[in-house]
Amino acid sequence: MERAVPVVGEIVPALPVKLFCGMIAADTRLFLRAGNVLTGLYGDIDWESDPIPFDFTDYYEDEMGTGLLRKFVAFAKLMDPGRLADVKIRTNGLEQELATGTDGRRRINLDPGYVDGSRLVLATTKNVAHRIYLGQGIYAEVTLTFRKNGCGYFDWTYPDYRSDRYAGCLREIRRRYLEQVPRPESKGHVD
Repeated sequence: MERAVPVVGEIVPALPVKLFCGMIAADTRLFLRAGNVLTGLYGDIDWESDPIPFDFTDYYEDEMGTGLLRKFVAFAKLMDPGRLADVKIRTNGLEQELATGTDGRRRINLDPGYVDGSRLVLATTKNVAHRIYLGQGIYAEVTLTFRKNGCGYFDWTYPDYRSDRYAGCLREIRRRYLEQVPRPESKGHVD
């Protein structure tokens, strides 16, 4: 009996993904300022959420104050997922540009990520066991997965990303993505 020759995996380009950014600030004018800069970098925003109270943690209060709000924006133009580290570096720079005072404290937190048919990925500078190094000091984390009737979460999924308040926003970003991208034949995308 002849042995089968091993099949080498075919390398194919990744499908484009939908870039989004979660913004946290107490001053809603910063959402507009950051959105204008991000539009200049990544193209038109095709969806944005209303501001959502960010009351899941007090992690940012010492630096950014109280009464924090979260807003999501999603961009019309799909991008190569390999660009995520560059996006995070640029949003970190924008946070510094929008900082005030001699102490340089942030007034806005920008959390870029992307959505595809099966998952939501966030970029971060923090290295922990479940994150993958992308390069340039940036890591990626699959924060949640999309399922037929909702989202699937991990032990590390942030409490706000587990909330019903965010779920509708994130599913809407995914819905828009699915309208834009051709349906893949692989099983990697969950309906």
